[in-house]
Amino acid sequence: MSISWPFLWHGVLPQLLAAVPMTLTLTLLSALGSALFGVPLALALGSAARWRRWPAQGYSLLMRGTPMLVQIYLIYYGLGSLIPREWMRHSWASPVLRDAFWYGLTALTLNETAYVAVILKVGLDAVDRGQHEAAQALGLSRMITLTRILLPQALAVVFPMLANEFILLLKSTVLVSTITIFDVLGTANTIRFETLRVDEPLLGAAAVYLVLVGLVTLMGLPIERRLRRYR
Repeated sequence: MSISWPFLWHGVLPQLLAAVPMTLTLTLLSALGSALFGVPLALALGSAARWRRWPAQGYSLLMRGTPMLVQIYLIYYGLGSLIPREWMRHSWASPVLRDAFWYGLTALTLNETAYVAVILKVGLDAVDRGQHEAAQALGLSRMITLTRILLPQALAVVFPMLANEFILLLKSTVLVSTITIFDVLGTANTIRFETLRVDEPLLGAAAVYLVLVGLVTLMGLPIERRLRRYR
């Protein structure tokens, strides 16, 4: 089958571009959630206390050692089957429990948290131990030491890895299309089923993701330059 460029340009790309906000929303919210949960998990991974370190290591191994698609299915189909239908129908949380978006977002966040935590731990381990001792000598609290001294230096070290992980997360959002979320790939699949044309929707989706990754890469460059001042 030959590619119909007019169909790609006028029929496919407008629909795919309309789905970009969904893809970006999933990416940004899951990235924010993984950053919030990733910091305490990274601290737990580097803790000397076994009761903190071992559960964190177990969680990290579970999330990084199993396919994300399996995790999405378990959360979407597994949790959905555990919640009583009557309660789901009449509960105040019914709009959330019925929306696949929240299941996909939860799966992406839980999975990404494990990767972010491991990366942050590498960055924190790279900070000289003398920074801790100097902060203690100045009487700084643990929170100030972490947010003003340790994290900025750790981010300067691992920012390229975090930027790469963000790009991987952006591309991983395609997996939520399997649970009826109409992101870019989900929209492309809908076009395929409706028109029975394969090349144009998939080619258009690839082009959209290529542009998004390029924009993310360009936006990350000035941030990386700014973080270098902490090195």
